[in-house]
Amino acid sequence: MEKNMPSDYRDIVAALKEKIKRARSAAAYTLNGQLLAIYRDIGLVIADQEQKDGWGAKVVERLSKDLLTEFPDMKGLRPRNLRYMRDFALAYPHFPILQTSVAKLEMSNGEENATVSILQSEFAKLTWSHHILLLDKIKEPEIRVFYIRKTIEMGWTREEMVRQIEGGLHKRQGQIIHNFAQTTDDYEQITQVFKDPYQFDFICLAQEAKERDVEHALLSQLTKFLLELGQSFAFMGRQFRMTLGEKEYFIDLLFYHTKLKRYIVIELKNEEFRPEHIGKMSFYLTLADEQLKDERDGKSIGLILCKTKDGLVAEYALRDTGKAIGISQYRLNEKLPEEVKQELPSLKDIERNMAAELNELDQPIREKMDELLQKLNSIKKAGDEPEAPSQSRITR
Repeated sequence: MEKNMPSDYRDIVAALKEKIKRARSAAAYTLNGQLLAIYRDIGLVIADQEQKDGWGAKVVERLSKDLLTEFPDMKGLRPRNLRYMRDFALAYPHFPILQTSVAKLEMSNGEENATVSILQSEFAKLTWSHHILLLDKIKEPEIRVFYIRKTIEMGWTREEMVRQIEGGLHKRQGQIIHNFAQTTDDYEQITQVFKDPYQFDFICLAQEAKERDVEHALLSQLTKFLLELGQSFAFMGRQFRMTLGEKEYFIDLLFYHTKLKRYIVIELKNEEFRPEHIGKMSFYLTLADEQLKDERDGKSIGLILCKTKDGLVAEYALRDTGKAIGISQYRLNEKLPEEVKQELPSLKDIERNMAAELNELDQPIREKMDELLQKLNSIKKAGDEPEAPSQSRITR
């Protein structure tokens, strides 16, 4: 046994190798669930040995080397990933949101049926890279569960999940000011469809941008706009034309929610919310109910998206309104647009210009130093002073 290795190290490695072999044999049936399960088992062993026998970084590195020797195609057995397995196991010690079912697989050699536990749950539907991200970004278990469920529901990529976490979706979901409890029967479900504020950080406009500018920018990034709105929003039209008598009216953005079975009328306001916005929205909802919805649809819902709002004013404005309306803010990207960035000097340009300016300031001083050096050399030659330094130039 190598020096500094625990006495029972070989037995532990042998047991882990056997676990991996068993898990890989069932991988064709439930690859991701089994992978997460074996990662958790490895993590539990590491966590337990760290606590009991004081395993350190060197032991984990040796464990990685031994496991990779046996399973060279499993890149996930590197030291850094083993530490994530430990964190994974500690974060979910009892798999609180897993439901385990038993599947019986017929053995090809005629032996008795083998029983294999298959993880069939929300938890096992996310990839390992998603779970690593959740471990890095979120410490509270209940918030992790929120993003696990939303990622599965929305089909987010790892990058989109990062954007939603950094945008604090769990703080915004269902936070909209509304009157749904007074105007709808399924208001709890409806409330969770909306959020406040909406993060339109994929568009960047100047402060003086008009409502049509925001509207155009949102539609030019329709896929990202739909991701921010949430699942089941079907885009019906921009400046959707409706007529009443001889007059035409135009809804900023019209959507249909396939789960709620309702039209969603969105009005953009590039200003602070004002009570008179409610009247216009109520009128549009009446038009939508009369001209668009059929007997299978619920009554239309209005969403007023404004730049800012006073919560108390919004609540009072909705108090006696008979139409289902929500009021939310939206945020645009506050970073500089790329075309503006290109007009600004880079850090290297700034450094280069500063060096040039310093050189210009330094030039007169250098000239005076050269002049002084020449005088000293003249004195040296005349023998009036002790021998001067041999360098031909004094450096600063």
